[in-house]
Amino acid sequence: MGPSTSAPAAPATNGAPLALRRVAIDTYRENVAYLHRECERYRAEGFQALAKVEVSANGRRILATLNVVDDASIVGCGELGLSEDAFAQFGAADGVPVTVSQAEPPGSIPALHRKIAGERLEREDFRAIVRDIAEHRYSKIELTAFVVATNQGELDREEVYFLTDAMAQVGRQLDWRERPVVDKHCIGGIPGNRTSMLVVPIVAAHGMLCPKTSSRAITSPAGTADTMEVLADVELSFERMAEIVREHRGCLAWGGSARLSPADDVLISVERPLSIDSPGQMVASILSKKVSAGSTHLMLDIPVGPSAKVRSMPEAQRLRKLFEFVAGRMNLTIDVVITDGRQPVGNGIGPMLEARDVMRVLEGDPRAPSDLRQKSLRLAGRMIEFDPDVRGGEGFAIARDILDSGRALAKMQALIDAQGRRPFDHQAPPLAGLHFLVAAPDDGVVIAIDNLQLARIARLAGAPKVPGAGVDLMCKQGDGVQRGQPLYEVRAAFPADLEFARHASTRASGYAIGSADQLPHLFVGY
Repeated sequence: MGPSTSAPAAPATNGAPLALRRVAIDTYRENVAYLHRECERYRAEGFQALAKVEVSANGRRILATLNVVDDASIVGCGELGLSEDAFAQFGAADGVPVTVSQAEPPGSIPALHRKIAGERLEREDFRAIVRDIAEHRYSKIELTAFVVATNQGELDREEVYFLTDAMAQVGRQLDWRERPVVDKHCIGGIPGNRTSMLVVPIVAAHGMLCPKTSSRAITSPAGTADTMEVLADVELSFERMAEIVREHRGCLAWGGSARLSPADDVLISVERPLSIDSPGQMVASILSKKVSAGSTHLMLDIPVGPSAKVRSMPEAQRLRKLFEFVAGRMNLTIDVVITDGRQPVGNGIGPMLEARDVMRVLEGDPRAPSDLRQKSLRLAGRMIEFDPDVRGGEGFAIARDILDSGRALAKMQALIDAQGRRPFDHQAPPLAGLHFLVAAPDDGVVIAIDNLQLARIARLAGAPKVPGAGVDLMCKQGDGVQRGQPLYEVRAAFPADLEFARHASTRASGYAIGSADQLPHLFVGY
């Protein structure tokens, strides 16, 4: 069958408004407009595909990238289509009259060109670039150019501060009118590392204000927001998030819906497919969101390991100094903790499996992963010591008491109810129905676990898009195993995903089996 031969609608008169049409296409944080090639307006205005256009109606205005279509079933000649994200942002109903015109080129393009050429930019340059990005004035090509130009080693520490400050200034900002306002963040790269979902209820139960805005997965099988979304709504309005935090002293929300750093959300749409997460962009992304959320004190977790984002202690120390420099310039108190990133934390990798682990720790279930419990207590203890009434060294014991007494569980249940509880039985989670086991090839000891490979297998299995997909670990580093003993189970919802994951695990299981004397020396965190 050939392409659609539907006859176009009657051409719109040049200059006359077009009828708005919702086009059900997910363009992932890019505003896209659709015009029919035979539309009189397309011809008269000299539009070109991928050009930036401005769509307006009744005082509403939106910038979008133009796509030209030849199928009138998508948009007719008298219509202007908007992709899902763009239609939601525009906030007008189907069929309303709209006008479309060429958009002015972004004013910051000369600064972008200078950065591409390797020049150092000033504060005003970054403010102009970030403002244009947040207003969707940059095309995907221009966004990609900016991300690549500011990748490894292309930003000095002053530029990182300028970028961070610009990203914080362009979004909305919360002021809680109290101190301290605490938050916790991990730079990522370690599967299953859901400490935030334990730290927040512990610290909030202590009485400290903890407005945790979390990210979705960029290159991992699950972000904190993806995992929390199994239990409760995370796409909270700015106003609703503020209400919850004031009432319950904490929240676990997705930062994007609160528009705390809108430019970062646009940049992530490019960073994700490129798998780029450079030090400068990482610092700017994390700290801009924390400052916008009104945090005064931040606990930052930098895991180090051979398959973590940060591979060596010298690299971790350099990153720590960069975070401390920028945080100091932003008037943000920061405590950087370097932790053991040699293997996944907890047992589950994927939203539902990780939510199960979190709830088991909160309930004191004997099946709860001890490494997730201990790391969460350590981080929560350090955060509690931000409280001026708590002496140094007392935080861990306070955190442990809050967890063991059930106060952290009660706080988490209150947060789930406040955000909007979702049906989820962590005792019998509705995991994806297809599965297979990966077994030990020999007798011996687990001497290493590859974070990157296990994360890859979990993503191939469908996580985080399929919440019940992922990897369930049965053995950790140092465990003795026998040939044929299951190391982990892979869960998938679709046969193709299952086969992709199976093929990857066959090529490389992510586990190294050896002798006890091959175990690496004990990691000492700082």
